[in-house]
Amino acid sequence: MSKFQTPITINEAMQHINNNEYLLPAFQREFVWDSEQIERLFDSLMRMYPTNSMLFWKVKGDTKTRWKFYNFINSYIKDASDCTTSNKLFNTSNSNDFFAILDGQQRLTAIRIGIYGTYAYHEPRKSWAYSGSSFPTRTLYLNLSKNGTEDDDCEYFFSFKRNTETNLEDFYIDSKNDIWFKVGSIIEYHNSGEEISDYFDNMSLSKEQRKIIKRLENMIFNDLSITYYEEDEQNPDKAVKIFTRINSGGSTLSFSDIVYSLMVSNWNKKDARTEIDNLINSVSQKGFDIDKSYIIKAFLYLFHRSVKTEINSFTKEFCEIIENNWDNIRDCVLSLFDLLKSFGLTSFTLTSNNATLPILYYLYHSNKYYDFTNKTMYESDRKEIKQWLYIAILRKLFGGTSDSILQQTRKAFTDDISQKFIDNNFNFSSKLINNQITNLGQIDDEALDNLLLTQKDNCYAFPILSLLYPNLDYKNNNFHKDHIHAEVLYKNLDENLKQEYPFKIYNSILNLQMLDSNENESKSSSYLIDWVNKNCGDDINLKQQFLNNHLIPNIDLSLSNFDEFIRERRKILKNKLINILQ
Repeated sequence: MSKFQTPITINEAMQHINNNEYLLPAFQREFVWDSEQIERLFDSLMRMYPTNSMLFWKVKGDTKTRWKFYNFINSYIKDASDCTTSNKLFNTSNSNDFFAILDGQQRLTAIRIGIYGTYAYHEPRKSWAYSGSSFPTRTLYLNLSKNGTEDDDCEYFFSFKRNTETNLEDFYIDSKNDIWFKVGSIIEYHNSGEEISDYFDNMSLSKEQRKIIKRLENMIFNDLSITYYEEDEQNPDKAVKIFTRINSGGSTLSFSDIVYSLMVSNWNKKDARTEIDNLINSVSQKGFDIDKSYIIKAFLYLFHRSVKTEINSFTKEFCEIIENNWDNIRDCVLSLFDLLKSFGLTSFTLTSNNATLPILYYLYHSNKYYDFTNKTMYESDRKEIKQWLYIAILRKLFGGTSDSILQQTRKAFTDDISQKFIDNNFNFSSKLINNQITNLGQIDDEALDNLLLTQKDNCYAFPILSLLYPNLDYKNNNFHKDHIHAEVLYKNLDENLKQEYPFKIYNSILNLQMLDSNENESKSSSYLIDWVNKNCGDDINLKQQFLNNHLIPNIDLSLSNFDEFIRERRKILKNKLINILQ
């Protein structure tokens, strides 16, 4: 039954750790405390300050073997460039029931290091590569010659001392003649059953110094300072959600972070963290930002019955499927973002990474992802994918919580992912995908008008213009969003027209086109009528073709006729968008 339990002593907690009765679940973060945090924790414990309750998860039954669990560390190396301290995997297959620490790992580890272990941190002006001189090993000592008052920041002064200075002696006298006591020595003293004066008969300790040692002993062996809540529900999702809710120290872990940690711990042949980090970095070099949550969602969308991110989904069996297919998954993701780059998209204009998952699914399970961006045989597929993606972005289909949309879109490829991944001879189809979306809705006149008022630097401007100019080759050419009536000429607009058409209209899709960079530089700040005449001369047919290509109405194109230009171009763009979006 889940409830608060009777508090225990530090020594009892440490013994539970020694006996592998307290373990760490795979989703726990690594130990991150610095040495000062540990020293201050010991001062607080000596002063009997209350500490937050801990949260222990009682693990029993088959839960013990369904997930991975780790031992606590004894010693810690902080921030070495080539050396990390990692918790060791513990085999629970033959283990009795135990507790997984959901909240309290940092404090319990800090106490364990202070009593039983060591702490190594960087020595100033030394290399950040690990060595004994750059990261000297230190052990926690308690100053017996100095103590503050209740009103001071610290009443008891703890410090990690270099082992090369103390020689790990029970007592160390520093250059100021202060006497320091090795904290871990209290264990042997307590177990001896002797009095301080007898056990340390070689030291002339004052009454106050003996009191400090005695206080340390009581803190570890007598104070009931470890308070905890026991959760015995065996559903790991509940345990993780509790952990996520109460976790507030340092950088807060998201549910995806926890699932990710759990997942990578179940890879056996490859270093999952390195592989996934390298993939994220490779995608970044292509101009896109993805993160661990995207990778997790991609795994689920590709292989799992449910796309919802849940602990129970990432069983050892499912993680094995991911690991065995990793090389192909990685190559497909890279191919996907090559494709998006060829569309002219960037991280800024790709407003939803989840919108790419149906494309990823299609490329992977149809086995088309190798050089998909370049092969002429996939040209019609690429065109269909591009248009669908732009429309999905503009409809904001994958904004917010998109699990239901993702689940629906995947039905276009397969009714049951456990039976088959994709229909034979399936070609990417916007219609088939959209037919699966229950709340697709219609884009009405108001929505169209709002799209046309999208500003040049808005993230949605590029997708809109790309739909309006679908045949541009972004892969081999550099296109710019260009003001048809040049931006700098707005100041020359008649004041009455400025009142009727403020800059937000002048700067909107209504006055924008996609233009090759060289052509844009040639056009520069020319008046529109001059630019058209320069390119077309007196050839009426050439002029009409030129205007059609740029979606410009065949009217008087002088700046003074800007009102008619906006009215007529709105009609052109609106009709084209209706045909595309409906």
